[in-house]
Amino acid sequence: MAPTSPIPGMVNADMPGRSQRVTAAEHALMTRRETVLGPAYRLFYEEPVHLVRGAGVWLYDAAGDAYLDVYNNVASLGHGQPDVVAAVTRQWATLNTHTRYLHETILDYAEKLLGLFPEHLGYVMFTCTGSEANDLAYRIAKSHTGGTGVIVTDLAYHGVTDAVSQFSPSLGAGVPRGPHVRTVRAPDAYRRGEADLGAAVAADVRAAIADLHKHGIKPAMMICDAIFSSDGVFADPPGFLAEAAEAVREAGALWVADEVQSGFGRTGNALWGFMRHGLEPDMVTLGKPMGNGQPIGGVVMRPEVVAEFGRMSRYFNTFGGSPVSCAAGLAVLEVIERDALVANARQVGFYLRTALEELANRHEAIGDVRGAGLFVGVEIVSDRAAKTADAATTTRVVNGLRRKRVLISASGPQANVLKLRPPIVFSTAHVDTFVAALDEVLSDRSASPP
Repeated sequence: MAPTSPIPGMVNADMPGRSQRVTAAEHALMTRRETVLGPAYRLFYEEPVHLVRGAGVWLYDAAGDAYLDVYNNVASLGHGQPDVVAAVTRQWATLNTHTRYLHETILDYAEKLLGLFPEHLGYVMFTCTGSEANDLAYRIAKSHTGGTGVIVTDLAYHGVTDAVSQFSPSLGAGVPRGPHVRTVRAPDAYRRGEADLGAAVAADVRAAIADLHKHGIKPAMMICDAIFSSDGVFADPPGFLAEAAEAVREAGALWVADEVQSGFGRTGNALWGFMRHGLEPDMVTLGKPMGNGQPIGGVVMRPEVVAEFGRMSRYFNTFGGSPVSCAAGLAVLEVIERDALVANARQVGFYLRTALEELANRHEAIGDVRGAGLFVGVEIVSDRAAKTADAATTTRVVNGLRRKRVLISASGPQANVLKLRPPIVFSTAHVDTFVAALDEVLSDRSASPP
């Protein structure tokens, strides 16, 4: 099997042939994948994990070994969550169809979901994925504003449709940025050093708007996730996005909050990450954790934003808003509320960040610990004073943890930020297990891939 290069920033992408620990059976599976799935797919880790089962915060391989999942925000309530499984099973046995027939489940879910948003957001439209949701938001923004310009951060990720991939620069140079797209620097408080980060971000946004106008492009929207996941995880200070949002609106464009990563209690302060910044977005896009693994996404919006789009276009999505997906969505919301998982994300997330900050006292490689709730970034550096990014050590840590059966990822423009994003049912005991493993990997400076 020919080696493949990982996507920039994907430090845990598989590099076949680099590790001698991959078994013959795993090599056979990898060969089958390449034969039938083609060259574009990537696996995680130098030694890919062959998973067969999941339960709670644990994933299990073919040998029955358990892996602690510190990364998966798709099954945000944990793998195989019983309430979601039961709701989906019941609905499958009763009815599954599309939204051109009347049925109650989509309405029950839409009403409950909208009740959890600020009052100015009055409609929801359903999709199957977050990529579709961002694609739909862009269509609506173009219809409402008459513009086409999009502003995102330097390493943003918003999806993989043709339109959305053009404003997802984290996909790499092989996926060209659209000529109507402008990028702004990530709000990196660790490296940028501005006394007023909010004013600096807003100045970057105004410059991007000016450049769009200079090239005869009318702005349609700025879209960002409130945790800046692909840029390297930036959450603070709360409220720093307000002035940027004001600049976008002054230009006649819309502010779109991509909550695919930061929504559904992930950041620990509220259900939605944009609320940490006191924002009133024009649209909010949803995905991954919405169905705890059942494919569902959506766009929540101001009614006036979609008026022209609705007048001119019919919207139809065969499986977006299906009874089964909406049953899963309802169950997710009920479990989050019943089990106080927003508070759990806040409390356990604080415990996690505190433990990592204590670990930094023993390991010079940890340059910064940041995040909100159970979304945390750990910057790995070779020189703390100079804040020198250390992608090589980051790669060693990610793969070293995998060998200890702990699964994480990494992000950032220099591929040196450990990205921690466990299911929001994570406990302090799970944190202790993770931090102990990280301590061991960081202590073993001689370890290197075989």
